Amino acid sequence: MAVFEGTFAQTEPLRFALVIGRFNDLVTTKLVEGCQDCLNRHGVDTNPHGSQVDYVWVPGSFEVPLVARQLALSGKYDAIICLGAVIKGQTPHFDYVSAEVAKGISAAAFQTGVPVIFGVLTTDTMQQALERAGIKSNHGWDYAMNALEMASLMRQLRPNVNQQYSPNSTANRGSLKSASLNNLPAESEEKA
Repeated sequence: MAVFEGTFAQTEPLRFALVIGRFNDLVTTKLVEGCQDCLNRHGVDTNPHGSQVDYVWVPGSFEVPLVARQLALSGKYDAIICLGAVIKGQTPHFDYVSAEVAKGISAAAFQTGVPVIFGVLTTDTMQQALERAGIKSNHGWDYAMNALEMASLMRQLRPNVNQQYSPNSTANRGSLKSASLNNLPAESEEKA
């Protein structure tokens, strides 16, 4: 048996994309700064013209999952960090947007196998959002740490998963064939 755990070292080969909702940019730009600080301190070149981090700005948090999924499907990134801020108002709009954003980001990760980090603040007030984006602490740092750890972990897991479960693997060829044959329904002797 083995133990797999992501690390925060050897970040040179890792590539990240940040998808940032422009709405509430007073908050989201602070989250970006927190991400950049963390990534820089862990050896990642955050220069937009560099080779490790790409930045994609979208109109608001609702648009983040679609773009995150598209970037994950490109195969260029080890992790996608989604940043946004949805602040509660006096209508149910907050509930719809925050729920769909959370579902969409989760679906993007499940559908692509690429870590897609949920970095969308959902708060009752602007003050709460600002506290989480730098006044008290910057959650952008935490989101970048999650991305580093998950990118590292997935790099460790991918060769093992591909080796053990690949349909073309010679070690599994016989067992996959027999397993698929065993799952077929028996043919009825009588035909209607």
